[in-house]
Amino acid sequence: MKTYIVEGGRKLEGSTYVSGSKNASLPIIAASILNGGITKLYNVPNIHDTKIMLKILEYLGCKTKRNNGKIVIDSKNIKLHEIPEELMREMRSSVIIVGALLGRLKQATFSYPGGCDIGSRPIDLHLKAFEKLGVELEEESGFIRCKSDNIIGTQIQLDFPSVGATENIMLASILAKGETVIANAAMEPEIVDLQNFLNKMGANIKGAGTNNITINGVTKLKDVSYNIMPDRIEAGTLLCAVALTGGKLELKNVVPEHLTPVIHKLEECGCIIKIEKDTLYLQAPKKLKATDIKTMPYPGFPTDMQSIFASMLSTAKGTSIIVENIFENRYKYVTELNRMGAKITIEGRTAVIKGVRKLSGANVKATDLRGGAALILAGLVAKGKTTIMNIEYILRGYENIEKKLRNLGAKIILKEGE
Repeated sequence: MKTYIVEGGRKLEGSTYVSGSKNASLPIIAASILNGGITKLYNVPNIHDTKIMLKILEYLGCKTKRNNGKIVIDSKNIKLHEIPEELMREMRSSVIIVGALLGRLKQATFSYPGGCDIGSRPIDLHLKAFEKLGVELEEESGFIRCKSDNIIGTQIQLDFPSVGATENIMLASILAKGETVIANAAMEPEIVDLQNFLNKMGANIKGAGTNNITINGVTKLKDVSYNIMPDRIEAGTLLCAVALTGGKLELKNVVPEHLTPVIHKLEECGCIIKIEKDTLYLQAPKKLKATDIKTMPYPGFPTDMQSIFASMLSTAKGTSIIVENIFENRYKYVTELNRMGAKITIEGRTAVIKGVRKLSGANVKATDLRGGAALILAGLVAKGKTTIMNIEYILRGYENIEKKLRNLGAKIILKEGE
């Protein structure tokens, strides 16, 4: 079992860069099924989740090659339409392949997806949307079979602006007959990146980044090369890590407008931030100030940054309040932070964080991807040594996070277990 060992008390300073986006890479890798040809992707993070997505594609019949951040996918000979249950259970994003399979083969069989346990994330919205597109669904023994003679464009109103459902509808309908309109679509930057990729492949999609997306079906797609956008959650994590230690950071390969709510809250905490094109400069104060946060769908404050901020605010001056409006079970990490001396109380969807003078190193466990990253941050300022277990969660979404932090002056090692 792998663990992170962090020795706290070091101010982080220096320059680093942001890797390609996990949440943009996964649907784009899935979408490579659609063109029945060659897809070249650049700036793909080398993380557990992208490896699992490529494994699923290989099982279905794709050929893949990986070299540093470049991936080449040949989907010409894809024939299978059943996603293996053991791979499906490893991450929730695997459900995005269903839309691509429906678009290409008009059928897909899959089990319910797995991933981080951060609350109820039903796929009802995906299934309702597939039915609206003319897909027949059959459920048996934990498997869902989807089949359609023809996918027909239609109007789809989402009950909630789900990122995954929006992406799945886009993938299922780009080769459909007629026009599909998604109302109350998710507006995240990763949706815009998927639209840009699909349009470069020959699709006809407009409106990504707004709450109405229009997809006009096309009859064929072509080979494509595409550069994945930077990871805004990794960018936010690195900014908070440096802010927490009272340091200075030059952060390269960012899209500043993707980080507006995070930048705004860091400034409320007392940080000075300067923006130059694709680079951010952060100067932390000697002592961070408390702030209040409510998570919301984009362009609101991202739920994926909630635990990161909770960790940072645990030593800020004053009392901070966080309200989690997206996932109801996203405070599991709090027990572990409190073991390190944080004073956080939970009532329903609200966390009250009373800033303490210092945290102390402890043996803690990652409970999910972002909660695990929050424990790394706490370890950076804790007195003594922090050992973080279950880091497989963290490795799902951060590329070389320990190396980047070490380059900024942190004392952190990844230890291979027995």
